[in-house]
Amino acid sequence: MDDLGFKVSYLAAKKGIPVYTSDEVRIGTVVEVLDAPEADLFDGIIFDTTKNRPGGHKFVDAPEVEGIYERGVILTLDAAAAAQLAAPGKNPGSITISPDDVAGEPGPSFWRRTWNLLSGKG
Repeated sequence: MDDLGFKVSYLAAKKGIPVYTSDEVRIGTVVEVLDAPEADLFDGIIFDTTKNRPGGHKFVDAPEVEGIYERGVILTLDAAAAAQLAAPGKNPGSITISPDDVAGEPGPSFWRRTWNLLSGKG
């Protein structure tokens, strides 16, 4: 593996730098670094696995990125695991709601309502 230089922020990662697996196999080049700027959050990397032609894009999630360097990216995955990475796709938002989320605050108890009526508060 070439000298990759110093570790840098995901914000400084450049398009076209090589992507290596944990076992030092060059598997592609960076196409895009995905982030959520409003949360200052690194999301992952899209890289191209084909040489001299587009189309072999793969997505690697942030936890599988060991480090981003001046002249390359190293993954925590070995070459066999990296070959199984999925192509990037749309990532629709999701939300899970439970009954507790929509039920609201419970009303006052029987005794609280009775006291409020007797004391003139309700």
